[in-house]
Amino acid sequence: MDDGEIEVDSIQAITRSQITPDLARRSGFKDVAELLKIAKHGRGTNIYLIRFRYSPSFLPRVLKAKGRPHA
Repeated sequence: MDDGEIEVDSIQAITRSQITPDLARRSGFKDVAELLKIAKHGRGTNIYLIRFRYSPSFLPRVLKAKGRPHA
């Protein structure tokens, strides 16, 4: 990845039954079992769906606008 930030769009509590094969695939996993193998921590009683996205760094644009070189 180039310079940038990860921006969190939403954090939502969900139930185990809401972890569908489609959600697993959209999250980059082969299936629900693979997702749970990687994502489950501890007892796994609290489940959160976190949606995020990559945004290119705003810092070079801000510095350029202020007439400063980007380090």
